[in-house]
Amino acid sequence: MQVYYDRDADLKHLSGKKVAVLGYGSQGHAHANNLRDSGVDVCVALYEGSASRAKAKGLGFEVSTVAHAASWADVIVLAVPDTRTPDVFEQMQLLPGKAVVFLHGFAYHYGFISVPSGVDVVLVSPAGPGPVLRSLFEKGSGFASLYAVAEDASGSAKAIALAYARAVGCAKAGVIESTFEEETETDLFGEQAVLCGGLPELIKAGFDTLVEAGYQPEVAFFECVHQVKLITDLIYEGGLTWMRKSISGTAEWGGFESGPKIVGDASKDAMKAVLAEVQSGEFAKKWMSEFEKGGPELQRRRELEANLLMEEIGRKLRARMPFIADK
Repeated sequence: MQVYYDRDADLKHLSGKKVAVLGYGSQGHAHANNLRDSGVDVCVALYEGSASRAKAKGLGFEVSTVAHAASWADVIVLAVPDTRTPDVFEQMQLLPGKAVVFLHGFAYHYGFISVPSGVDVVLVSPAGPGPVLRSLFEKGSGFASLYAVAEDASGSAKAIALAYARAVGCAKAGVIESTFEEETETDLFGEQAVLCGGLPELIKAGFDTLVEAGYQPEVAFFECVHQVKLITDLIYEGGLTWMRKSISGTAEWGGFESGPKIVGDASKDAMKAVLAEVQSGEFAKKWMSEFEKGGPELQRRRELEANLLMEEIGRKLRARMPFIADK
Protein backbone atom coordinates (compact mmCIF):
# COMPACT_ATOMS: atom_id res chain seq x y z
CA MET A 1 0.00 0.00 0.00
CA GLN A 2 1.36 3.41 -1.01
CA VAL A 3 0.35 6.32 1.24
CA TYR A 4 1.21 9.99 0.69
CA TYR A 5 1.21 12.89 3.17
CA ASP A 6 1.66 16.66 3.12
CA ARG A 7 5.41 16.26 2.69
CA ASP A 8 4.79 14.30 -0.53
CA ALA A 9 2.32 16.76 -2.04
CA ASP A 10 3.50 20.12 -3.41
CA LEU A 11 0.90 22.87 -3.70
CA LYS A 12 2.96 24.44 -6.50
CA HIS A 13 1.13 22.08 -8.87
CA LEU A 14 -2.03 24.13 -8.22
CA SER A 15 -0.23 27.46 -8.15
CA GLY A 16 -1.50 29.74 -10.89
CA LYS A 17 -4.28 27.31 -11.77
CA LYS A 18 -7.95 28.21 -11.63
CA VAL A 19 -10.19 25.65 -10.00
CA ALA A 20 -13.95 25.32 -10.50
CA VAL A 21 -15.98 23.31 -7.99
CA LEU A 22 -19.19 22.08 -9.59
CA GLY A 23 -21.74 21.81 -6.82
CA TYR A 24 -21.97 23.29 -3.33
CA GLY A 25 -23.55 20.50 -1.30
CA SER A 26 -22.08 18.29 1.40
CA GLN A 27 -18.74 17.79 -0.36
CA GLY A 28 -18.73 20.83 -2.66
CA HIS A 29 -18.90 23.45 0.08
CA ALA A 30 -16.08 21.77 2.03
CA HIS A 31 -13.80 21.46 -0.99
CA ALA A 32 -14.42 25.02 -2.20
CA ASN A 33 -13.76 26.56 1.22
CA ASN A 34 -10.73 24.38 1.99
CA LEU A 35 -9.20 25.11 -1.42
CA ARG A 36 -9.67 28.84 -0.97
CA ASP A 37 -8.17 28.75 2.51
CA SER A 38 -5.16 26.96 0.99
CA GLY A 39 -4.63 29.89 -1.39
CA VAL A 40 -6.19 28.35 -4.49
CA ASP A 41 -8.14 30.50 -6.99
CA VAL A 42 -11.65 28.99 -6.80
CA CYS A 43 -15.08 29.57 -8.30
CA VAL A 44 -18.31 27.64 -7.72
CA ALA A 45 -20.62 26.45 -10.50
CA LEU A 46 -24.33 25.91 -9.86
CA TYR A 47 -27.45 25.70 -11.98
CA GLU A 48 -29.79 28.67 -12.16
CA GLY A 49 -32.26 28.51 -9.30
CA SER A 50 -30.02 26.47 -7.01
CA ALA A 51 -30.73 27.18 -3.35
CA SER A 52 -26.97 27.12 -2.75
CA ARG A 53 -26.22 30.11 -5.00
CA ALA A 54 -27.01 32.70 -2.33
CA LYS A 55 -25.06 30.73 0.28
CA ALA A 56 -21.95 30.51 -1.88
CA LYS A 57 -22.16 34.16 -2.91
CA GLY A 58 -22.65 35.16 0.71
CA LEU A 59 -19.32 33.55 1.52
CA GLY A 60 -17.60 35.54 -1.19
CA PHE A 61 -17.40 32.96 -3.98
CA GLU A 62 -17.84 33.84 -7.62
CA VAL A 63 -20.76 31.72 -8.78
CA SER A 64 -21.22 30.89 -12.45
CA THR A 65 -22.79 28.35 -14.78
CA VAL A 66 -21.21 24.98 -15.39
CA ALA A 67 -20.35 25.88 -18.99
CA HIS A 68 -18.62 29.13 -18.02
CA ALA A 69 -16.77 27.57 -15.07
CA ALA A 70 -15.49 24.68 -17.21
CA SER A 71 -14.24 27.15 -19.81
CA TRP A 72 -12.59 29.40 -17.18
CA ALA A 73 -10.95 26.73 -15.04
CA ASP A 74 -7.82 24.67 -15.46
CA VAL A 75 -9.03 22.12 -12.90
CA ILE A 76 -12.69 21.09 -12.72
CA VAL A 77 -13.99 19.34 -9.61
CA LEU A 78 -17.13 17.21 -9.86
CA ALA A 79 -18.89 17.63 -6.52
CA VAL A 80 -22.34 16.76 -7.86
CA PRO A 81 -24.41 13.60 -7.19
CA ASP A 82 -23.52 10.54 -9.26
CA THR A 83 -26.87 10.69 -11.01
CA ARG A 84 -26.32 14.31 -12.10
CA THR A 85 -22.82 13.83 -13.48
CA PRO A 86 -23.88 12.84 -17.03
CA ASP A 87 -26.08 15.94 -17.37
CA VAL A 88 -23.33 18.17 -16.01
CA PHE A 89 -20.82 16.71 -18.45
CA GLU A 90 -23.07 17.59 -21.37
CA GLN A 91 -22.85 21.26 -20.34
CA MET A 92 -19.05 21.34 -20.43
CA GLN A 93 -16.57 21.71 -23.24
CA LEU A 94 -13.42 20.06 -21.98
CA LEU A 95 -10.37 21.14 -23.94
CA PRO A 96 -6.97 19.45 -23.91
CA GLY A 97 -4.74 20.59 -21.06
CA LYS A 98 -7.47 20.65 -18.42
CA ALA A 99 -7.82 18.31 -15.47
CA VAL A 100 -11.00 16.77 -14.04
CA VAL A 101 -11.12 15.75 -10.38
CA PHE A 102 -13.73 13.16 -9.40
CA LEU A 103 -14.70 12.77 -5.75
CA HIS A 104 -16.28 9.39 -6.47
CA GLY A 105 -15.60 7.16 -9.45
CA PHE A 106 -19.18 5.97 -10.11
CA ALA A 107 -20.03 7.81 -13.35
CA TYR A 108 -16.59 7.39 -14.89
CA HIS A 109 -16.02 3.77 -13.89
CA TYR A 110 -19.40 2.55 -15.15
CA GLY A 111 -19.17 4.51 -18.40
CA PHE A 112 -22.00 6.97 -17.87
CA ILE A 113 -19.66 9.74 -19.03
CA SER A 114 -16.71 9.90 -21.39
CA VAL A 115 -13.82 12.33 -20.95
CA PRO A 116 -12.22 13.56 -24.18
CA SER A 117 -8.57 12.85 -24.90
CA GLY A 118 -5.91 15.29 -23.76
CA VAL A 119 -7.56 15.80 -20.36
CA ASP A 120 -6.15 14.58 -17.03
CA VAL A 121 -8.64 12.39 -15.14
CA VAL A 122 -7.97 11.93 -11.42
CA LEU A 123 -9.81 10.87 -8.32
CA VAL A 124 -9.52 12.34 -4.82
CA SER A 125 -12.09 10.66 -2.61
CA PRO A 126 -12.26 11.72 1.06
CA ALA A 127 -13.25 8.90 3.40
CA GLY A 128 -16.08 10.79 5.10
CA PRO A 129 -18.75 13.50 4.83
CA GLY A 130 -18.03 17.05 3.69
CA PRO A 131 -19.04 18.87 6.90
CA VAL A 132 -16.52 16.78 8.86
CA LEU A 133 -13.83 17.43 6.24
CA ARG A 134 -14.40 21.16 6.63
CA SER A 135 -14.50 21.04 10.43
CA LEU A 136 -11.27 19.08 10.64
CA PHE A 137 -9.56 21.40 8.16
CA GLU A 138 -10.46 24.42 10.30
CA LYS A 139 -8.85 22.65 13.27
CA GLY A 140 -5.68 21.99 11.29
CA SER A 141 -6.46 18.33 10.76
CA GLY A 142 -8.12 16.12 8.17
CA PHE A 143 -9.11 12.59 7.31
CA ALA A 144 -7.72 10.08 4.89
CA SER A 145 -8.64 9.79 1.24
CA LEU A 146 -8.04 7.63 -1.79
CA TYR A 147 -6.49 8.98 -4.95
CA ALA A 148 -6.23 7.53 -8.43
CA VAL A 149 -5.16 8.54 -11.92
CA ALA A 150 -7.16 7.24 -14.88
CA GLU A 151 -5.71 9.50 -17.59
CA ASP A 152 -2.36 11.28 -17.39
CA ALA A 153 -2.44 13.49 -20.48
CA SER A 154 -0.17 16.17 -19.02
CA GLY A 155 2.35 13.91 -17.34
CA SER A 156 1.55 15.71 -14.07
CA ALA A 157 -1.79 14.15 -13.16
CA LYS A 158 -0.45 12.41 -10.05
CA ALA A 159 1.21 15.60 -8.80
CA ILE A 160 -2.01 17.56 -9.39
CA ALA A 161 -4.09 14.95 -7.54
CA LEU A 162 -1.76 14.93 -4.54
CA ALA A 163 -1.60 18.75 -4.48
CA TYR A 164 -5.39 18.82 -4.53
CA ALA A 165 -5.57 16.29 -1.68
CA ARG A 166 -3.23 18.46 0.35
CA ALA A 167 -5.20 21.63 -0.42
CA VAL A 168 -8.44 20.15 0.91
CA GLY A 169 -6.72 18.72 4.02
CA CYS A 170 -6.68 15.01 3.25
CA ALA A 171 -2.91 14.65 2.99
CA LYS A 172 -2.57 15.42 6.69
CA ALA A 173 -4.14 12.04 7.46
CA GLY A 174 -2.86 10.15 4.43
CA VAL A 175 -3.72 9.68 0.77
CA ILE A 176 -3.87 6.05 -0.30
CA GLU A 177 -3.05 5.14 -3.87
CA SER A 178 -5.95 3.31 -5.50
CA THR A 179 -7.85 3.00 -8.79
CA PHE A 180 -11.25 4.23 -10.00
CA GLU A 181 -12.40 0.61 -10.02
CA GLU A 182 -11.29 -0.12 -6.46
CA GLU A 183 -12.64 3.12 -4.98
CA THR A 184 -16.02 2.81 -6.68
CA GLU A 185 -16.66 -0.86 -6.01
CA THR A 186 -15.43 -0.94 -2.40
CA ASP A 187 -17.35 2.24 -1.60
CA LEU A 188 -20.62 0.89 -2.98
CA PHE A 189 -20.12 -2.48 -1.32
CA GLY A 190 -19.31 -0.93 2.07
CA GLU A 191 -22.40 1.26 1.91
CA GLN A 192 -24.73 -1.55 0.90
CA ALA A 193 -23.41 -4.54 2.83
CA VAL A 194 -22.39 -2.82 6.07
CA LEU A 195 -22.85 0.90 6.68
CA CYS A 196 -26.15 1.89 5.08
CA GLY A 197 -27.68 -1.51 4.34
CA GLY A 198 -26.50 -4.28 6.63
CA LEU A 199 -26.26 -2.27 9.85
CA PRO A 200 -29.71 -0.61 9.58
CA GLU A 201 -31.34 -3.97 8.85
CA LEU A 202 -29.55 -5.55 11.82
CA ILE A 203 -30.74 -2.71 14.07
CA LYS A 204 -34.32 -3.02 12.83
CA ALA A 205 -34.34 -6.79 13.28
CA GLY A 206 -33.05 -6.51 16.85
CA PHE A 207 -35.61 -3.84 17.78
CA ASP A 208 -38.49 -5.80 16.24
CA THR A 209 -37.44 -9.05 17.92
CA LEU A 210 -37.58 -7.47 21.38
CA VAL A 211 -40.89 -5.65 20.76
CA GLU A 212 -42.52 -8.76 19.32
CA ALA A 213 -41.40 -10.65 22.43
CA GLY A 214 -43.37 -8.18 24.59
CA TYR A 215 -40.65 -5.79 25.78
CA GLN A 216 -41.24 -2.05 25.91
CA PRO A 217 -40.29 -0.38 22.59
CA GLU A 218 -38.46 2.37 24.49
CA VAL A 219 -36.23 -0.20 26.16
CA ALA A 220 -35.71 -2.00 22.85
CA PHE A 221 -34.68 1.32 21.31
CA PHE A 222 -32.03 1.99 23.95
CA GLU A 223 -30.62 -1.54 23.66
CA CYS A 224 -30.60 -1.91 19.86
CA VAL A 225 -30.41 1.63 18.48
CA HIS A 226 -29.19 4.24 20.95
CA GLN A 227 -26.11 2.31 22.05
CA VAL A 228 -24.86 1.67 18.50
CA LYS A 229 -22.97 4.97 18.53
CA LEU A 230 -21.28 4.14 21.81
CA ILE A 231 -19.95 0.87 20.42
CA THR A 232 -18.95 2.22 16.99
CA ASP A 233 -17.08 5.08 18.67
CA LEU A 234 -14.99 2.54 20.57
CA ILE A 235 -14.29 0.60 17.38
CA TYR A 236 -13.32 3.84 15.62
CA GLU A 237 -10.92 4.73 18.43
CA GLY A 238 -9.14 1.39 18.77
CA GLY A 239 -10.68 -1.37 16.68
CA LEU A 240 -12.61 -4.40 17.86
CA THR A 241 -9.94 -5.18 20.45
CA TRP A 242 -10.39 -1.82 22.20
CA MET A 243 -14.16 -2.11 22.06
CA ARG A 244 -14.02 -5.53 23.71
CA LYS A 245 -11.64 -4.27 26.38
CA SER A 246 -14.07 -1.43 27.14
CA ILE A 247 -17.22 -3.49 27.63
CA SER A 248 -18.17 -5.99 30.31
CA GLY A 249 -16.94 -9.56 30.24
CA THR A 250 -20.56 -10.66 29.92
CA ALA A 251 -21.06 -8.54 26.82
CA GLU A 252 -17.77 -9.68 25.33
CA TRP A 253 -18.50 -13.39 25.86
CA GLY A 254 -22.07 -13.00 24.64
CA GLY A 255 -20.82 -11.33 21.49
CA PHE A 256 -18.40 -14.15 20.77
CA GLU A 257 -21.12 -16.72 21.38
CA SER A 258 -23.97 -15.15 19.42
CA GLY A 259 -22.40 -12.88 16.80
CA PRO A 260 -21.51 -15.66 14.32
CA LYS A 261 -25.05 -17.06 14.67
CA ILE A 262 -26.49 -13.76 13.46
CA VAL A 263 -23.92 -12.87 10.82
CA GLY A 264 -22.52 -16.14 9.55
CA ASP A 265 -21.90 -17.97 6.29
CA ALA A 266 -25.32 -17.11 4.87
CA SER A 267 -24.67 -13.40 5.43
CA LYS A 268 -21.27 -13.62 3.80
CA ASP A 269 -22.78 -15.42 0.81
CA ALA A 270 -25.30 -12.59 0.51
CA MET A 271 -22.46 -10.07 0.69
CA LYS A 272 -20.68 -11.86 -2.15
CA ALA A 273 -23.86 -11.56 -4.23
CA VAL A 274 -24.03 -7.84 -3.45
CA LEU A 275 -20.39 -7.41 -4.47
CA ALA A 276 -21.02 -9.29 -7.73
CA GLU A 277 -23.84 -6.86 -8.62
CA VAL A 278 -21.55 -3.93 -7.89
CA GLN A 279 -18.67 -5.36 -9.91
CA SER A 280 -20.82 -6.23 -12.92
CA GLY A 281 -22.42 -2.78 -13.03
CA GLU A 282 -25.89 -4.23 -12.43
CA PHE A 283 -26.44 -2.10 -9.33
CA ALA A 284 -25.34 1.05 -11.19
CA LYS A 285 -27.83 0.33 -14.01
CA LYS A 286 -30.67 -0.27 -11.52
CA TRP A 287 -29.93 2.95 -9.65
CA MET A 288 -29.66 5.11 -12.77
CA SER A 289 -32.90 3.60 -14.08
CA GLU A 290 -34.66 4.40 -10.81
CA PHE A 291 -33.33 7.96 -10.92
CA GLU A 292 -34.45 8.46 -14.52
CA LYS A 293 -37.99 7.41 -13.53
CA GLY A 294 -38.04 10.11 -10.86
CA GLY A 295 -37.24 7.82 -7.93
CA PRO A 296 -40.75 6.44 -7.13
CA GLU A 297 -39.48 3.28 -5.44
CA LEU A 298 -36.87 5.24 -3.50
CA GLN A 299 -39.55 7.61 -2.22
CA ARG A 300 -41.84 4.71 -1.29
CA ARG A 301 -39.08 3.11 0.76
CA ARG A 302 -38.19 6.41 2.43
CA GLU A 303 -41.78 6.92 3.56
CA LEU A 304 -42.11 3.33 4.74
CA GLU A 305 -38.95 3.54 6.85
CA ALA A 306 -39.79 6.98 8.27
CA ASN A 307 -43.05 5.57 9.67
CA LEU A 308 -41.53 2.56 11.44
CA LEU A 309 -42.31 2.20 15.15
CA MET A 310 -38.57 2.31 15.85
CA GLU A 311 -38.32 5.73 14.19
CA GLU A 312 -41.39 7.03 16.03
CA ILE A 313 -39.98 5.92 19.39
CA GLY A 314 -36.61 7.42 18.51
CA ARG A 315 -38.11 10.82 17.76
CA LYS A 316 -39.95 10.84 21.09
CA LEU A 317 -36.90 9.82 23.09
CA ARG A 318 -34.53 12.26 21.38
CA ALA A 319 -36.96 15.07 22.17
CA ARG A 320 -36.16 14.40 25.84
CA MET A 321 -32.40 14.46 25.26
CA PRO A 322 -31.30 18.10 24.96
CA PHE A 323 -27.73 16.98 24.22
CA ILE A 324 -28.88 15.50 20.89
CA ALA A 325 -29.80 17.78 18.00
CA ASP A 326 -32.59 15.74 16.38
CA LYS A 327 -32.44 15.92 12.59
